[in-house]
Amino acid sequence: GFSMSVYDVTSQSISLRWPKFSGASSYRVTATAVNTVGHSLLVHFSDVTLKGTITSLIPNTVYAIQAEAIDKNGITLAETQLVQSTAPDIPVIDQAYSKLSNSITVEWRAVPGATSYLLTAQDGDSSIETVVTNSPGTVTGLKPATLYRITIRSINSGGRSQPSPFTKAKTVLAAPILSVSSPSCDSIAVSWKAVDMAAGFSVFLMRSDGLGRMLKENTTNTSLIFTNLDPGTLYTIKAYAWNVNGIPGDDFTYNQRTSPDTPVDVQVAFNSGALRATVSWMPTEGALTYSVTASSGFLKLQCNTSSASCMVPSFQCSSEYSVSVIAHNDAGSSKPSDAVSLKTIPCAPVNISIEEDEPSHLLVSWSSVNFGHYYVVFVKSDDGLEVHCNTSHTQCHFQSDCGFTYFISVFAYNKAGQSPLGDVFNYTTAPCCPSDLRAAFVSSDTVQVTWAPVRGAEVYETRAVGRRGAVLCNDTATACTLSALHCNTRYNITVHSFSEARGHNTSCASKHVATAPCSPEIKNISKEALSVISVHWQSSNEEATYIVTARGEAGLWHCTSSGNSCTLINLPCGSAFSVSVIAKSPAGQSLPSYSVPLETAPCCPNDLILTQVTQSVTNISWSVGMGAQTYVTTLESPKGQAKCHTLQNYCLLGCITCGTNYTVSLQAISETGLTSKCTYQGYSSSACCPSGVKLYRLGTSGIRVYWRASEETINYSTELHGSKGNFTCTPSSRLSHCDITQIPCGDVYTVVVSPVTDKGMKLTFCPKKIYSVTCSGSSVGMVLYRGKSNAEH
Repeated sequence: GFSMSVYDVTSQSISLRWPKFSGASSYRVTATAVNTVGHSLLVHFSDVTLKGTITSLIPNTVYAIQAEAIDKNGITLAETQLVQSTAPDIPVIDQAYSKLSNSITVEWRAVPGATSYLLTAQDGDSSIETVVTNSPGTVTGLKPATLYRITIRSINSGGRSQPSPFTKAKTVLAAPILSVSSPSCDSIAVSWKAVDMAAGFSVFLMRSDGLGRMLKENTTNTSLIFTNLDPGTLYTIKAYAWNVNGIPGDDFTYNQRTSPDTPVDVQVAFNSGALRATVSWMPTEGALTYSVTASSGFLKLQCNTSSASCMVPSFQCSSEYSVSVIAHNDAGSSKPSDAVSLKTIPCAPVNISIEEDEPSHLLVSWSSVNFGHYYVVFVKSDDGLEVHCNTSHTQCHFQSDCGFTYFISVFAYNKAGQSPLGDVFNYTTAPCCPSDLRAAFVSSDTVQVTWAPVRGAEVYETRAVGRRGAVLCNDTATACTLSALHCNTRYNITVHSFSEARGHNTSCASKHVATAPCSPEIKNISKEALSVISVHWQSSNEEATYIVTARGEAGLWHCTSSGNSCTLINLPCGSAFSVSVIAKSPAGQSLPSYSVPLETAPCCPNDLILTQVTQSVTNISWSVGMGAQTYVTTLESPKGQAKCHTLQNYCLLGCITCGTNYTVSLQAISETGLTSKCTYQGYSSSACCPSGVKLYRLGTSGIRVYWRASEETINYSTELHGSKGNFTCTPSSRLSHCDITQIPCGDVYTVVVSPVTDKGMKLTFCPKKIYSVTCSGSSVGMVLYRGKSNAEH
């Protein structure tokens, strides 16, 4: 726990310290030179002494140092040791001098073993130390014109020596601090503050490139000016102060360039499209930068550059600028160059108005523009066609077409160029009037109007104006149907085209259209004859032609009239018709009138057949009469009348007198009671059947049939029918008997005697009688009446 340390070393001493060791009554320190034989020092210290210094040592020598703690009995309690070198020997200053105002340079002889030296400059209570490695050494950080005491110590790894004997030295004057400027392109002004203890100043000036001669000025003032210098040239200025002994102090060197000369040959190239200008000039000697200023009133535009041209942006249109250039360097600025006047392009025209001063003509006008020498108006239509107008006035006329949109721009021009593009206006002319206007009647009160589409039209308005008001139709299509028109009316029809941009084109021509006549009104229908009908109506159109139509299942019947009545002829019988009237005029055809029903009288049957059923009953039959529902047949003679009313097409008439001529008539009656009287060829009833028919035996094998004739002019036919044979005989005219010569006996015979008509036909309705013819041997015996036969009737 016993240790020792070094706290100071000099050239001939080493100072040590150690801690108190318990039980020690003294301490013994021994220093033995390591490399020197026989040189050893021993020093005793009391128990209260804990540090000590070993002196009389050899400089720059390594010593082995041992410390021992000894008790009161002289016994070593503890020991410790270390190795320490002494500092080098004390240097001796040869000389000390000052070349700069803030330093003193010291020269000395080298000391063996010294690795560095400590220089000290002391001024009163202040001192400045500097460590250097060898001679000479300089102490810096000193005050100008000040006397210092200079000492030096040598240093090695062991420590540093004692100070050398001092030497006095004084620092030289401080350098004057120059303030340099170039007030003009051919002068440099130099000024400085007074330097303490200075008796005067010397100032030198020469070109930095070495050309030309050096200028020198000695002065006791603190400023001076060098003139007649080269513009924009770098000069070197050197100045120092000297004291009363003429010893110069520090010098101060400063490089100063003269300000540049004024730029010349200034040129301005104006870019009209970008509203900027390129300004150029001849390069100026010594100019580092240039500034270009364009002034117009209170407005200033600037640009800075290091080259001989500059782009000045953001010029205003319709303005005049004064452009000048100033050269700059670190010394200052030149005078502005001679001003160059620049007139910029004119501004875009404003207050542009567009109007159609007359149809198909556009008038474009605008306000005049400062510095505008002339104007060009460009008008481009939406189909790509462009025209322009060049004028020195403030308006232009253009031809225009309907339905086009025109894009209009106005430019002003002067020598600088074209004005910027201002507002582009668009103007849409009124849509074109519809062309190829056609009106076609759909019905008497409806007209379909069509037209060809036109440019610019978005909607079409069709207006029909008549004496009773107007009818409107709006549509985007090129057709419009005008309905609810009044008949027999003249309308003025106009189709107006419409666009959102311009509204209606009100200059479109109209078309006159007259509607068809009004429907006639049938007042009555009268029957002039069997197949002749007169139709009467009422109508207000005197120019119309009227057509009457009877329409039925039988077909169509027409008649035409320009008045208020018309007669239909040859109408078929038994037919139903619907009768209507229409009116026709050059304007068209009316709607038909309300129909009136018409029924013609029934047709007379074409065929009427009378068949005698019995002597007093006749059957009449006939073909169907068109339109007839019931029939009334009449047979009429002076002897009486037979009549029948039936739904059928036949009838049995009784109470007919045989052998009588009758007048035959028939009435065909329709469902509504219309009657047709039909007359036919007369009818003669058949002759009367004979009476008193009897059979008499005639000889042995014959029989005579006898009767009583109703008329002498009638011929009769006799028929006998039996099981053994049938026999017929026809007597000669006007005879009332007939003989059958050979007739078998023993048979029953039916005997019929009938009148024969002119046509040779036999009547079948005469009564039959039955007779038995007996035999007497092989001959006719008796003829017996057996009664009438009712087998058929």
